Amino acid sequence: MPAPACCQAPQPAEHHNAPLASSMTTSPTSSKPHDPGSPGTEPAGTEISFVAGILQGEATALSQLAAALSGKAEEASHWQKAIDMIDACKGHVVLSGMGKSGLIGAKISATFSSLGIPSHVVHPADAVHGDLGAIRKDDVVMLLSHSGRTEEVISLATLLRADGVQRLAVSASHDSDLARLCDADLALGPLEEVCPLSLAPTTSTTLTLAMGDALALAVARRRCFNEEDFHQRHPGGSLGDGLRPIGDLLRFRVGENLTVLQDSLTVGKALEQACETGTSSTLRHSGAIILVDDDGILSGIFTDGDLRRLVMQPGKPLEKPISEVMTSAPRRLTEDQQLMDARQMVAEHRIDEIPVVDAQGRPVGMIDIQDLMSPRIVVE
Repeated sequence: MPAPACCQAPQPAEHHNAPLASSMTTSPTSSKPHDPGSPGTEPAGTEISFVAGILQGEATALSQLAAALSGKAEEASHWQKAIDMIDACKGHVVLSGMGKSGLIGAKISATFSSLGIPSHVVHPADAVHGDLGAIRKDDVVMLLSHSGRTEEVISLATLLRADGVQRLAVSASHDSDLARLCDADLALGPLEEVCPLSLAPTTSTTLTLAMGDALALAVARRRCFNEEDFHQRHPGGSLGDGLRPIGDLLRFRVGENLTVLQDSLTVGKALEQACETGTSSTLRHSGAIILVDDDGILSGIFTDGDLRRLVMQPGKPLEKPISEVMTSAPRRLTEDQQLMDARQMVAEHRIDEIPVVDAQGRPVGMIDIQDLMSPRIVVE
């Protein structure tokens, strides 16, 4: 007796080499995993195969969508119109959809906002029960409905058309009821949900989310949105920390608690002067000495580790010129670089101290690995 659909596991996906849909309104190519086996006789690893089949099915649907967009001028024109509409929007991009589409819309709205495109969400049922005031004349309303005939979304589109508010539909087809009610529309194209029951929104919501990401990023790219713009809108969390300038977080600063000495000194003289500097301040001092040449340009760094290795040498190691035992031309960062640059340097080169210099190469401070761990931007 064949297993019920919910228990079926996929064979290797037959749709990998399936021809791309010739039109965004043709019959769908199935990406649904099937297997006639019984749950009680499933071989080991069948569940993992099922998961892989689900992922492959959604990936194939995304590939078909991209191919249809890049291969047909008509599809490109729909996207161009949508990008132009969002870019020209003087108000907010308002997302609206029922059920899972509404949840996807909330994420798309958040992406727009993080990329400097003002956005918020209005539930279609709430809109027709008093929340239409949250939508203004200069907004663009992005309406999501895979079927293109969700009653609440259709009602909202009808009201917005009467009010003269611009509308962008995202549905399965350019011929859907919703698409015909809107000024511009994007089509997911023919698809089948990867859910074995063909009930749970899966492929359709994945494609809708990807389309929202692509639309938001295209508009941000047109507006030359950069890292500094992103940081202004995302100052918190690891992303915000990583975009902060190094100069803002220096714990060891030249003239305060970081020793800078001439590289012409002997090791003993350098240690003596560093000790004197350290006792003249109540601030915690760095465990490294920064060395400069006669012009005040960074030439080297001498760490506690360098000292431990040096004192194990025979003879009179403290009488050696520090220039002979320091790390010459050390890796450094400029004060206007970001903490993500320091994180990358630590991860790639496994160094604990990084000198920070100004535009002329003169030391201004030093980043210690503990400074990076404090805002949690060092990744193990």
